Amino acid sequence: MPGGPRHSSRPRAAERRPAQPRQAQPSGSVDEGEIAEAIRPVVTDAGMDLESVRVTAAGRRRLLRVVVDSDHGVSLDDAAAISRQLSAALDEATVMGEFPYTLEVSSPGVDRPLTDPRHWRRAVGRLVKVAVTDTGATSGRIVSADPEGVTLDVGGARRHFPYAVLGAGAIQVEFGHPQTELGATGDGH
Repeated sequence: MPGGPRHSSRPRAAERRPAQPRQAQPSGSVDEGEIAEAIRPVVTDAGMDLESVRVTAAGRRRLLRVVVDSDHGVSLDDAAAISRQLSAALDEATVMGEFPYTLEVSSPGVDRPLTDPRHWRRAVGRLVKVAVTDTGATSGRIVSADPEGVTLDVGGARRHFPYAVLGAGAIQVEFGHPQTELGATGDGH
């Protein structure tokens, strides 16, 4: 109506209600950080590192994806064993709430960015591309990784880079084997 008051979805200052106290999470919500803290001791006791925890809705269930890694890799038997241990630990804890869930345990894929010293150490021998502060992208084969940085073979020259100047490394997928793995004859025999 012309000249009448305007209606707004936002209440005026005098109409605003006082802030409500923060309510506890509903029984259906979960906190990935709490889950990680609950399962980290189990993963550590198994000699592995907890890389990530993700919870997604899957219909009336939740899908709990746990990614673990270790210096010797994660075999199918390792994944099955840690899965049983995590399942038992989660059955005792209340971090998953009241909804049923499916547990999926895996190891990181080749597309995982190399961000921690342990990632670089576990990728020794692999070809990698990485952004280096002040010089841009560099590609090379990881020769070694120590607590201070990474040594790459870049075009036949070994160069050491401190972690502070490296971005996230990306492993380059190679078909075939590097020469050092082929043996003396170069044909794998």
